[in-house]
Amino acid sequence: MIPISEFLSVRLYSDTRPHYYHIAGLQKGLILVKQGAELVGEGTGFGVPVVRYRDKTYFSGSSTLRISQTGNSTTLVKKFVLDMIHEIRFRKTRIENKITRRFAKFLAELYEKHKRWRLLFLHSLLKRAGIQSLFVQVKPAGKVTVIYRIDPPFIHVKALFELWKKEGLQKIFLLNEQGSRFFRKYCDSNCTVLFDKHIGTWDAVEAEWACVFSKSGEFGFCLRKVEDTVLHRGREFLEGILDWVGLDYEFSPHKTCFEYDIELFGASKDK
Repeated sequence: MIPISEFLSVRLYSDTRPHYYHIAGLQKGLILVKQGAELVGEGTGFGVPVVRYRDKTYFSGSSTLRISQTGNSTTLVKKFVLDMIHEIRFRKTRIENKITRRFAKFLAELYEKHKRWRLLFLHSLLKRAGIQSLFVQVKPAGKVTVIYRIDPPFIHVKALFELWKKEGLQKIFLLNEQGSRFFRKYCDSNCTVLFDKHIGTWDAVEAEWACVFSKSGEFGFCLRKVEDTVLHRGREFLEGILDWVGLDYEFSPHKTCFEYDIELFGASKDK
């Protein structure tokens, strides 16, 4: 655990901890810790790569980790192997035929039009239909080396992409997420202030910078827009199913290197 202030620290695991909900088997990035308690919930942590292809989206289930110290600055290097994909299965059988694929696509398109009904689909409709949503390990599409340089109150993130699978490559995402129970307030340089569900689930940020804070504003994190990228904000919470809030980057698959800064706030005890 690496201290940021008297009460705020960050932690990085070499395995898939913490094991919460749907993404229990996926690798996580930097996790915020306040007075010994992890604040990540079902979030991915800071600086987690996801790569979308025409037919599949790849996540990481394997990694290696290295840590070094230079003066007051700590550097962590985590190599994410892109070896997990999301699958939909019907009664333990992988969905492959044209009709079932069309049904899955219909659900995805319906969610995009009516995002607030996402929880119903995941937890009720799919379950009643005997459809499972899960992550499975596959042949890796590549690896991403993420270098976290921690120099409080900033974290500099540098991601280096080595993608072996080239065909159908569409988009790259770098996720920066923590737990929605701890971070309930959004604000940005356009003077937008939103709380809880009004933050949205996947909305583009138009401002130059955006922040997510605890409801009281005592601790939080901020990111800036980066040229030729889209910054998305999102938050979802449903007890035992979903618990994440974040500011995620989306950019062209032609990039082999992407860098940005995360500014952390919070050095006072909860009241």
